[in-house]
Amino acid sequence: MTVKEAGQDSLAQDFVQFSVDSGVLRFGQFKTKAGRLSPYFFNAGLFDDGAKLGRLAQFYAQRILASGIQFDMIFGPAYKGIPLAAAVAIELARLGRNVPYAYNRKEAKDHGEGGTLVGAPVRGKVLIVDDVMSAGTAARESIAIIQAAGATPHAVAIALDRQEKATEHGRDVDHSAVQYVRDQLGLKVCAIARLADLLQYLEKHSGDSLGEHHEKVLEYRRRYGVE
Repeated sequence: MTVKEAGQDSLAQDFVQFSVDSGVLRFGQFKTKAGRLSPYFFNAGLFDDGAKLGRLAQFYAQRILASGIQFDMIFGPAYKGIPLAAAVAIELARLGRNVPYAYNRKEAKDHGEGGTLVGAPVRGKVLIVDDVMSAGTAARESIAIIQAAGATPHAVAIALDRQEKATEHGRDVDHSAVQYVRDQLGLKVCAIARLADLLQYLEKHSGDSLGEHHEKVLEYRRRYGVE
């Protein structure tokens, strides 16, 4: 996180509040892809109407612009990344930063324009927009698509960094998916909020029903978290 981003903690807190209010961020007991029992669950698919998607795009755009990351276009990986990329491109244009965007199909089209890519030509430095990052698998797939098109995968913007250990071949490793994408794949990563921001939010709500989840989320981070 840059100095510029560090001054935007209020953006992360507002985003966590928005996610809770929207029912996107929930608390209880949820099984993750890694088989862990998580005390919270973030489902970006529940940003499911125009108002929520528009507000989400505002958060993405503000964080992206604050990050200082330089990019020439946006790429949205199928499927969740498609509406995210479109919405973020619209919001960036509204803020005076008009950039092209593209996305991929899961299956190649054998008629019409054909191929797997839709939208603007994929070229230059590409910013990938997605919801969360669990293992870095989706990022690797996007990187391969972007490189095959002759462009440079440069950065990834996500909504929430869970700041927890990734798994490889069913075993925990000492780095998170975000750290892997940043340190091993060489892409810059910016997140609207992190697990640390969620914990800060819950701590501020210690006097109400939300605050009761703080200790469970903290214990989960102690067990699976990374710095």
